[in-house]
Amino acid sequence: MDMMAVYQEGAYERLCRWVQAECRRLGDTDNTEVSELLKTAVCCLKERPVLFKYCAEEVANMRHNTLFRRFISALTRGGPGGLPRPIEVHAHDPLRYVGDMLGWLHQALASERELVLTLLDPDAMVDTGPTARRFSKGLESDSGKPETDLTFVLDRIFEGVCRPFKVRVEQVLQSQPNIIISYKLSNTLEFYRYTISDLLGRETALCNTLWALKDAAQKTFFDILKTRGEKLLRYPPLVAIDLSPPPAVREGVSVLLEIIETYDSMMVPASGKKPVFDPVISALLDPIIQMCEQAAEAHKSKGSFHSSRRNRTTSDPSQLTKSSVDAILANNSSVATTSPTSETPSKIFLINCLCAIQQPLLGHEAASEYVKKLGTMINNQVNGLVGKQVDAILRRCGLLNKMSHFHNSLTGDETLLAEMEDTTPAALSDCLKAFFGLVLGSESSMPEFEQMQVPKLRSETCIRVARSLAEAYDLIYNAITDPKNRYPDPKSLARHPPDQIRTILGI
Repeated sequence: MDMMAVYQEGAYERLCRWVQAECRRLGDTDNTEVSELLKTAVCCLKERPVLFKYCAEEVANMRHNTLFRRFISALTRGGPGGLPRPIEVHAHDPLRYVGDMLGWLHQALASERELVLTLLDPDAMVDTGPTARRFSKGLESDSGKPETDLTFVLDRIFEGVCRPFKVRVEQVLQSQPNIIISYKLSNTLEFYRYTISDLLGRETALCNTLWALKDAAQKTFFDILKTRGEKLLRYPPLVAIDLSPPPAVREGVSVLLEIIETYDSMMVPASGKKPVFDPVISALLDPIIQMCEQAAEAHKSKGSFHSSRRNRTTSDPSQLTKSSVDAILANNSSVATTSPTSETPSKIFLINCLCAIQQPLLGHEAASEYVKKLGTMINNQVNGLVGKQVDAILRRCGLLNKMSHFHNSLTGDETLLAEMEDTTPAALSDCLKAFFGLVLGSESSMPEFEQMQVPKLRSETCIRVARSLAEAYDLIYNAITDPKNRYPDPKSLARHPPDQIRTILGI
C-alpha cells in the first residue's frame, strides 16, 4: 500500500508538470481552446489542492502577460491588418477614448472568465450568477481553501492592465474636459465599475482602479463647477434696465438641462442605481443664485444712493401751499422713494432670475426637489415685494404708523382711538382721503410690476397687493365703526364700505 501511495503521488506530480506545460502554451496565443484531456487532468488535480494551486497560478501568470500585451497592442497597433483601428487614434475624443478602453476590458474579462471557468471549474459553467460570487462558492466547496479562489486567478490576469489604463484615463482628466464631457466620463466609469465588480469581485485590482478613477472623474467634474461658480461670484453682472436675468443664468440653465438629459439616459447596471443628482444641481445653480443676489444687492444700494441725492435736491417750499391731502402724498412720497422704490427693482430682478431658472426645470424628475426649493425662494421674494409695496402705499397715505393702533383696538385695548393724537377724526380724514385717492385714482397709482417677466406671477403679485390693501382697509373700517372708539360720524370718515373697496381693487 505504501508503494501504491508513492506511485500515486508521483503520478500526480507528473500530471501537474504536464498541466503546467500545457498552461504555458495557453499564454502563447490569444484565441485559446481547452482540450478535453486538459480539463480532465485539471479536474483530477483537484484531489491535490496544493498541486491544483500551482496550476491555477501558472494560468494566472501566463494569461496576465498575454492580456497585457494584447491591451498595449489594442491601444497602439490595433487589430490584425489595422482593423479595428488603434484605440489611441481617438485620444482627442475623451468619451470615445475612455469608452473604447472600458469596452475592450469588459470584452476581455468575458473571454478570460470563460477560459478560467472552462479550465479550472467546468462545473460552474452551468451557473449564470455573478462570477465573483460563483468563484467563492465553487472553490471553497471543492478544496476548502479560499486562497485558491478563482477570483484570485482573474484578479492576477487583469492586474497588469490596471496601470496603463489608469495612466491614460488620468491624462484625459488632467486635460480639463468641459463640464458635459466630464459628467459623461464620470457616468461611464460609474457604470463599468459596477458591471465589472459584478463579474470580477469588488476587492480586485481592476475594480479598485475603476473606483479610484470614478472618484477622480467626479472630483474633476465638481472642481470645474466650483471654478465656474467662483468666477461668477467674483464678477457679478450689472442689473439690466429691463431687470431681465443676466446671460449667465440662461447659460447655466442650458448646461444643466444637457446634464439632466445625460443623467436621464445614463446606463444603470443591475446591481447599481443612479447616483444622487441633487449635489450636481446645487453645485451648478447655487453660485448662479448667489451671483444674482449680489447683483440685486448692488443695484439696491446704487438705487438708494441716487434716490437720497434726488430727495435732497428736489425739496420745494411751495409744497406748504398745497392742500392737506396733497401735502400728505407729497411728503410721504419722499419717504417711500428712499426704501421701497430702490428695493422693488432689486426684488423684481431676483424674482425674474429665479423664475428663469425654475421654469425650464419644471417637469424634470431629477430636478423636482430643487424646483420646490426655487418655488419657496420665489414665494418669499414675492411676499417681501408685496409687503414693501403695501407699506409704501400706506406710508404714502400716512396710515402706516397708525395701523398698530387699529390692531391693538381690535385685540381688546381699552384706549379710545378717537381721543388718540394719531387717530383723531381730523388726522384720519386726510389720510383716508389720500388712500381713497390712490385706490380710486388712475391705474398708475397702483403697482403693476410690469418688469416681472412671468405674466402669471405678475398678475398674482398685483392681486396679492390689492388683497393686502383691502385687508388693511377692513381693519381700519372695523376700528372706525366700532362704537367703543367713539368716532362721532364714522360713516363720513370711512365713506366706502370694504366690499366696495374690494370691488374697486378687482378682488
